[in-house]
Amino acid sequence: MGKKKHIILFINQVLPDVYRSLGKYAKETGKKCDVAVIKSSRARKQEKKPEKSKKKPDIEIICDLDQDEKISEALRPYQDELLAITCRGEIGIQEFIKIIPHVPYLRTPTAKSLEWATDKVMMRRQMRAYDKSIIPTFKVVTDTKPETLKDIREKIGFPLVLKPANLAASLLVTICFHKEELEKTLRLSFKKIQKIYKDNKRKAEPKVLVEQFMEGDMYSIDAYVSSKGRVYLCPLVYVQTGRTVGFDDFFAYKTITPTTLKKSSQEAAEEAAEKSVHALGLRSTTVHIELMRTEDGWKVIELGPRAGGFRHRLYELAFGFDHTLNDILIRSPKKPILSKKAKGYAAMVRFFAKEEGTLTSLKGIQKMEKLKSYMESKINKKVGDRCVFAKHGGRGVVEVTLFNKSRSELQADIRRLEQTIKIETEKPTNGTKIKKSKTKKLNSKNSKPKPVKKKKRKK
Repeated sequence: MGKKKHIILFINQVLPDVYRSLGKYAKETGKKCDVAVIKSSRARKQEKKPEKSKKKPDIEIICDLDQDEKISEALRPYQDELLAITCRGEIGIQEFIKIIPHVPYLRTPTAKSLEWATDKVMMRRQMRAYDKSIIPTFKVVTDTKPETLKDIREKIGFPLVLKPANLAASLLVTICFHKEELEKTLRLSFKKIQKIYKDNKRKAEPKVLVEQFMEGDMYSIDAYVSSKGRVYLCPLVYVQTGRTVGFDDFFAYKTITPTTLKKSSQEAAEEAAEKSVHALGLRSTTVHIELMRTEDGWKVIELGPRAGGFRHRLYELAFGFDHTLNDILIRSPKKPILSKKAKGYAAMVRFFAKEEGTLTSLKGIQKMEKLKSYMESKINKKVGDRCVFAKHGGRGVVEVTLFNKSRSELQADIRRLEQTIKIETEKPTNGTKIKKSKTKKLNSKNSKPKPVKKKKRKK
């Protein structure tokens, strides 16, 4: 008789919501799962000591992920008990690709499909081959020669967007409006990419994706893909980027779900999203797809073989289903538990400093917590810390989650929030330094996730 399969294997990290989701699932079904995490021995040495209060995985596997025999040796004691393997973050996908050959009897995406999904150039080429109508016009460049710049101007035109081929999120993504800006930005991009590649010991040739800048409204959608390619689509999320509020950056400033789109528009967006999944041949994974609603129809901006940021909380608040659990179920393999009936409206707002520099003041936190729609927040910076834009690899200073049964009341509280949070920075001059606050980086006092039904509101 074979051993019971009960271990969920995570790559690099286990987020706190995993324990909550698996604990709740065990109570409801009687099926308890153990949590295991596999990490690179090199990365393990660089890790900070975990907080004493932080829950730890049941099993921690440390090995050299650059050597096949070391991976096989490390996983051998658990092979018969592994139920599923998942990678929650974009940063761990490359390690996931290395581990896949060593778990041949688990449901996983193919290594090649993950390569396509994490390289912007490969992704675009696969989608163009599948259905070119779902993507904008693009070109791949590897240099800044005059003939290359001329070809870009003639084939793409202005305005255009520059995207490094395989860097995470909105890192180094830039918009250009004229030829002088294109030349300067492209040269600077290659210089920065080469430094990042050198620091990460990458041997690949730096490439930049140049594509037509799309005018329209941005949305995103997460989905679960079964081992046979069936796509279970989550509700759409409206995304407002930093560019719309004065930043020269493409980070997701505000996300809201459910949207106000008509049924026909939603169906068209879902069709484009499903095509993008099949174009990359993905299976047994959660995917996050960014879309633009243009005059020429829905276009795919990007696809990631992972759950979208903060989506587990937005979907839990607005629709009541567990995105974290579904990510595990689809790989188990089991049908995800979905609901598209809205309980209300959920939003996430990320605040960045208007100028890069040292944080000198952060105001409005206590007032923010008194908003009727306020649910939780996370403060990532303290006075004395350096604030950096998302396109340069920075994180938001404050991230706030809100929920309200009324869309208009939610919008009103978002406006109040925007008027409340004040972030000030300054650039040190003549070698002067800002004195760092002794206060630790912390979550707001009400930041523990809480079910909507338990939230009490004053009349």
